[in-house]
Amino acid sequence: MMELSEKSKIGIVGGGSWATAIAKILMEGGGHINWFMRNSEKINKFKLLRHNPRYLMEVEFDLSRITFTDDLNRLISTCDILIFAIPSAYLKDVTSVIKKPLKNKVIVSAIKGLILNDNFTIAEFFNRNYEVPCEQMVVISGPCHAEEIALERLSYLTFACQNLKIARHLAQRFNCHYVKTSISDDVYGTEYSAVLKNIVAIAAGICHGLHYGDNFQAVLISNAIQEMERFLAAVHPINRDIKGSAYLGDLLVTAYSQFSRNRTFGTMIGKGYSVKSAQMEMLMVAEGYYGVKGIHEINSQHKVHMPITEAVYNILYDRVSPAIEIRLLTEELR
Repeated sequence: MMELSEKSKIGIVGGGSWATAIAKILMEGGGHINWFMRNSEKINKFKLLRHNPRYLMEVEFDLSRITFTDDLNRLISTCDILIFAIPSAYLKDVTSVIKKPLKNKVIVSAIKGLILNDNFTIAEFFNRNYEVPCEQMVVISGPCHAEEIALERLSYLTFACQNLKIARHLAQRFNCHYVKTSISDDVYGTEYSAVLKNIVAIAAGICHGLHYGDNFQAVLISNAIQEMERFLAAVHPINRDIKGSAYLGDLLVTAYSQFSRNRTFGTMIGKGYSVKSAQMEMLMVAEGYYGVKGIHEINSQHKVHMPITEAVYNILYDRVSPAIEIRLLTEELR
């Protein structure tokens, strides 16, 4: 069984807001991190400015405690723990260069999506393609927005792993004065919940763009948590408390927060933007756009009643009018 210690080296893969927030948290304890970004020009700008040139620019870093690299295999050779914090749509491309073995590493997913077309969860992807044992896969879930980490507002993170010793080790590494942590063994449940909450956030945004009010939003979210519970019971039936912060809490913050990129994306769709124009205007990826296609395809086998997910799919992929589709949805909700 793999053992981790305080000397175990951590590497971060990704250059976006969530990767930057994770780097900030990990450096609170005074340790050293290794950080991979594909774009060497971005690394050079980061070093010059002492902050990410594009995301969370208010967060300054002590560069003496960061080793940057644009060579993913070098990062893998150096580190015991690898945290992937990139959009799921890019994961295959980023990992396609990997030549070093990963089966002796702890792989941490800070990704809230499914693998495009394959519909694998991130844990399944690394297990199937890189022989990472299931007990060495960790999933980070919220409720937590990168922007609030930058502001050092109190946030909570859950670390899910079949090996609770590994989950506990990661939880301790992330614990600081503005982040409280807990552990779980529900890897599949927290991964699927992260995908589903982004879909619901798009639905909430669409309704906001169509001028539905707070009363309806409350009904939407109360129905959404029931939809989530039905789906999780079908794909991974274990005893879980759906009211926990890793499920309901993450759903609430993603559906309501001003920082939610999926809600923002949905609001634009509700106001009449096309999918392409909304994507072009946003600087960040709305994972729910890809996630709803994956969940729709997975659910074609399970046949779970998922009216909110299907409404979002119909709007984004079948180009049904948002106004018409949401009006139909209102008849489904109770």
